[in-house]
Amino acid sequence: MNAAVRAARILTDPFLEWTKIEKETGDAAYLLTSYVVVLAFIPAAFGFIGACIVGVAVPGTGTLRAPIIEGLFGAAFGYVMSCATVLLLGLLIDLTAPLFGGRKNFDSAFKLAVYSFTPVWLAGIFLLAPGLRFIGLSGLYGAYLLWVGLPPLMKVPAGRIPLYTAAIVACASVLVGIVGALQHALFGL
Repeated sequence: MNAAVRAARILTDPFLEWTKIEKETGDAAYLLTSYVVVLAFIPAAFGFIGACIVGVAVPGTGTLRAPIIEGLFGAAFGYVMSCATVLLLGLLIDLTAPLFGGRKNFDSAFKLAVYSFTPVWLAGIFLLAPGLRFIGLSGLYGAYLLWVGLPPLMKVPAGRIPLYTAAIVACASVLVGIVGALQHALFGL
C-alpha cells in the first residue's frame, strides 16, 4: 500500500475509499508498519523543526527555540504516543461498537481509527511554524471520515452514527490532549 495515495484518496473520496478499505485485511501490524509509522512521522518531524529550528518569535525577547536534545526526545515521544493513541482508539471503537448497534470487529475498528486519523497527522505539517498551529484544527476532518466510515466498517445503523461519532471523537480528543499535556510536561514542547 502506498501511504500517500491512500491518504489522498481517503481525504478526497471517503465514501469510495471506505468501501475499498472494508474489503482489505485489517492486520494491525501491517497497518502500523505501512501507514501509521509513515504518517505519524509528519507531526513529530515538523513539530521538532518548528520548536527547535524555526522557534517562536517573542516580542521584546527575540526568537525562542527548544533545546535540540529535548526536541528530539519530545518528537520521539510524540511519535510513539501517536502510534499508541491510534491503537488504543481502535480498541475503544471495537469495545463500544455493540453499545451503538454495531458489530465488534477489531480489524475493522483499527482500520477506522487509522484512516480517520489521517487528517490529524497531515495537519502536523502546520507545526513547522508555531504561528500556524491553529490550522491544525483542520485535523477535525477526521470526525467526518469517522462518520462516513462507521456504517461500512462497523455496521452501525444510520440513527446511531451521530452519537457514536461524537463519543469516539470525544475519546480521541481526550487521548490527544493527554499525550500533548504529557509531552509538554516532560519536554516543554
